[in-house]
Amino acid sequence: MQVPLRGPKLFGRMLSRFFEEDTKEINHELPFAALLFTILAASEVTLYESWKKLCSIDHLPTFQKEAKEVVRQVEVLGYDPLTVMQKRAEKTKSKSYREFLLGYVSAVRSGGNIVNYLRSKLRSIFEIQSAAAIRSIERLGTLVEAYAVMLIVTLCSYILFIVFSTTSIFEPMKATGTPCISTPVVCLLIFLLTPLISVVFMVVAHFERKSNLVGLRKPYQVAAVAGAGACLFIALTITMPQLQFLTAPQISPLVVTACLLTISIPAAGIYIEMSRINNAAENAMPSFLRDVTEARKTGLSPEKSIVHATKRPGYGKFSEVLALIRSQMEWGVPLRKIFGSIKRKIQTWPVIVNFLILVETIKMGGGSSVALEILTEYSEKQKDVETNKKSLLRPYVILAFIWSVLIALTTTMVALTVYTLTQLSLPGATPMPFVVMQEQMNLFSLGILLQCWLSGFFVGKVNEGTFAAGFKYSAMLVLTAHISLALSQSLMGSMFGLVS
Repeated sequence: MQVPLRGPKLFGRMLSRFFEEDTKEINHELPFAALLFTILAASEVTLYESWKKLCSIDHLPTFQKEAKEVVRQVEVLGYDPLTVMQKRAEKTKSKSYREFLLGYVSAVRSGGNIVNYLRSKLRSIFEIQSAAAIRSIERLGTLVEAYAVMLIVTLCSYILFIVFSTTSIFEPMKATGTPCISTPVVCLLIFLLTPLISVVFMVVAHFERKSNLVGLRKPYQVAAVAGAGACLFIALTITMPQLQFLTAPQISPLVVTACLLTISIPAAGIYIEMSRINNAAENAMPSFLRDVTEARKTGLSPEKSIVHATKRPGYGKFSEVLALIRSQMEWGVPLRKIFGSIKRKIQTWPVIVNFLILVETIKMGGGSSVALEILTEYSEKQKDVETNKKSLLRPYVILAFIWSVLIALTTTMVALTVYTLTQLSLPGATPMPFVVMQEQMNLFSLGILLQCWLSGFFVGKVNEGTFAAGFKYSAMLVLTAHISLALSQSLMGSMFGLVS
């Protein structure tokens, strides 16, 4: 009998996964690398100098590794750049990158127009990227629908437990020794299993939706400090007799809501302030580059063209960054130092890379109007893709609020209705004390609040590409759930005569 070799198979799957992730990163960075090649070629920069320039660009890490490998084989092993590019094309797993390299090599060897080929290839890469963005939105839509189904299953589980625990169905099961659902099992379902499933969906969304924001740490740091304080406060309400009145069924949902809001609201405020300037930069960058290009066509120097473009009003928060650029250029600060100050103000990756390409175009190729026109055209197309993606994903935010309201209303309605029916003389139904019903409602209310809070992070990742955006959605969703629970319990309780 032969024992299957699990080790090599597992290693093969891990290696395959590594190549898949590498291919995804290559396809993500390829449009910007192709754009840099095209602009430098239009500025009459040689092929090998373009690869050497990529070695110093940290914002394209995957192509930085590729460029270092190309330069190593040229300078250490003595190959010419075209031979190295052909070898890299044979090894890469990315079809788009392979076609780009082979077409480049063929165009150079045949003596064709390199700039025309690169512009044509850049247009093709952009069309592929647009189609990939649409497919990504479709996959995200399917993921959101699956998440909605999971919430429906969760709601059904809540309803089933309410019906079973409020009636005498469990009594014959206990008499015969049949295992039945207990409160600890329900606590595991509400506070462990359901949140764990939500986390799994968040992980899937993380791999599917990539954020344009880089170096976003401050919202998470603030939330971590606030979360530690909230956990300490909840621990004190449980352990200290003076604060145990806060764990009463009538008050504990409000306490939990306040703790969750304490975690989300400060981090959400920081994220909103940061996203405001980054969103303004994404929207204004194509217009800024267009102004620079048109000014360059009139004969102004690249530096004066940038200064002229920064004087245009109507850029919102991005005008602060442009004012900084203008003042530094007027004082004679080098462009690369100006780019360093821009990185401290802007965290959106496409804008940083576009600024970087603009600086390198001016420093290496003189900033010709043809090169700037290529950069501007691609920036405008990229903005259209991002705008279309955001508009298609926006309806999922509304769906999240519908989830929060429905799960709160349905759970409350079923619980109070079943409790009222058990007070009647119905066969198989025994009256349940009102205090027990309150404790069960409190348990489900806490579970609903936690689930809606976690849903905010899932929605934030799907809609804006970063979990930091989830802080504002989680705050709104948990507040919506709390209001829905309070109103539904008050209205249904009045209807059934349970509250005055």
